Amino acid sequence: MKDFSLFEKKLNLKFKNKDLLLQAFIHRSFLNENPDFKLSHNERLEFLGDAVLEQVVTEYLFKNYPQKLEGELTSWRAALVNAKILARTAKRLGFNDFLLLSQGELKEKGKARQYILANTFEAFIGSLYLDQGLNSCKNFLEEHLIKELPHIIKTGLFRDAKSLFQEEAQKRVGLTPTYKILEELGPDHAKHFVVGVFLGKDLVTKGKGSSKQEGEVAAAKEALKVKNW
Repeated sequence: MKDFSLFEKKLNLKFKNKDLLLQAFIHRSFLNENPDFKLSHNERLEFLGDAVLEQVVTEYLFKNYPQKLEGELTSWRAALVNAKILARTAKRLGFNDFLLLSQGELKEKGKARQYILANTFEAFIGSLYLDQGLNSCKNFLEEHLIKELPHIIKTGLFRDAKSLFQEEAQKRVGLTPTYKILEELGPDHAKHFVVGVFLGKDLVTKGKGSSKQEGEVAAAKEALKVKNW
């Protein structure tokens, strides 16, 4: 079993209920291989942590940016609590070393691991809330997550690639981008879409995704690079 005292030491935390901390790291797949394990998986904690996270970030934004309107604050919050940022924060804090996963999931990297890390981060916030209350969650999130906010605002990460590309295209060439599915690959249960993004009749570039929307975002990201916008 993992030594969670190392995790506590690293993050300068001391859980009263060690089982709460342990449970935050239990992925459903781990219990498939260890059905007699003393604790359940982390999904209920994740549900709670998601709500706590949203409350803390909302309150922080509300208090610290009194001149900003609801729409902008909502965009900033969404960017701060999205899976990528949560996963990156969890990775930086060493969550990877403490995940309890099945042998199969241990081999998975990339997107699958990113989602597991993001969900575990939320579950951890849920366990911290139950063990130590809201103030501890605020302190932890301000120290380790909310510090990402200036970078998100400065680099425009709160705007998705499609919005950014549309803004730049309208400003620079007076055209609104259009998207078209160019190819559908794979069987019905695992389809991938190749989407082209056009300015007028000109194909700028292509993107690929497991949904039309994902393909469009990938195409927009690539188009920003191609155009050097």
